[in-house]
Amino acid sequence: MAFSATIPSCETSLLLKKSSFNGLKNHSKVPLANLKFLVPAKTKLTATATRVMVVSNSSAAAAAQEPIKIIAPKIPLPAFPFEEYMATKAKHVNKALDEAIPLQNPVKIHDAMRYSLLAGGKRVRPVLCIAACELVGGDEATAMPAACAMEMIHTMSLIHDDLPCMDNDDLRRGKPTNHKMFGEETAILAGDALLSFSFEHVARSTKNVSPDRVVRAIAELGSAVGSEGLVAGQIVDIDSEGKDVSVSDLEYIHIHKTAKLLEASVVCGAILGGADDESVERVRKYARCIGLLFQVVDDILDVTKSSEELGKTAGKDLITDKATYPKLMGIDEARKLAAKLVDQANQELAYFDSAKAAPLYHFANYIASRQN
Repeated sequence: MAFSATIPSCETSLLLKKSSFNGLKNHSKVPLANLKFLVPAKTKLTATATRVMVVSNSSAAAAAQEPIKIIAPKIPLPAFPFEEYMATKAKHVNKALDEAIPLQNPVKIHDAMRYSLLAGGKRVRPVLCIAACELVGGDEATAMPAACAMEMIHTMSLIHDDLPCMDNDDLRRGKPTNHKMFGEETAILAGDALLSFSFEHVARSTKNVSPDRVVRAIAELGSAVGSEGLVAGQIVDIDSEGKDVSVSDLEYIHIHKTAKLLEASVVCGAILGGADDESVERVRKYARCIGLLFQVVDDILDVTKSSEELGKTAGKDLITDKATYPKLMGIDEARKLAAKLVDQANQELAYFDSAKAAPLYHFANYIASRQN
């Protein structure tokens, strides 16, 4: 593919070395095998037998019984009531989303927007935005408009992803997808409306933050969504279906399609919370790691879990012959990559006060745990 030559391979990925992004100094490329991740010597390989879809390097796949080595990161975490934190913050985000987009005229479009926006979920991106703001001394109220904007944009991407011209899915979070409920035309417009309102909401509703920081946050958000962000990942993903792609190609897709919005969530939270430039770049690198981790784990789940467990159509990537990490690397190597990404993300947080960073530490490990 034309873009392959400019994309770092998995062995030299920017995510897996101590180089920075956005103009900071880059170090020379180092093979992955020579990198030293901060994994304690007591990290164990535990084998469990489970029925999985074993994906070959070709487009064919078969179900088989195969022992899988699961590498679990064992970096000590600060004590923290993570589940309670996530549940509480998600509840606050849901309330703010409900208030931000009331059911009003035209009723049909607002009903469609609310249908997908309030359909549930753990509110990962909004919570990350709030946690990053709190990490650098801000508070929930300061971050909430941006946090809601992240969920609006994420919801837009799901509505559009599910359309027949894209991934053609009928199920999302255990419910019929937006176009199945309201029709394709309304679904497209609902996504458009959520996207445009997300920027308006940040600009109008963010309080007690200097205008320059609000503008920086809006610029960060726009970059994450546009032709060099989510859209870039989506178009390359579409063009890659049914083709042979490399791991570096796949990394490009998911850095842009998935990691960029997670990155924006964390970076915008830090900017609005008053972070200095070094802190912003630290959380940016953390977010890049967990953003890619999120997709690696999603790829694993797609071939190891049922539709009932996932709340969406399982095995869809296999059916469409889409490139995934298990397909290109094998499930065992995909799990190893997930563990390394967790460890690298946690290393970036070592710069901050461990108590304030606790939600972000636990979040990285929570994502990795979903694959088990």
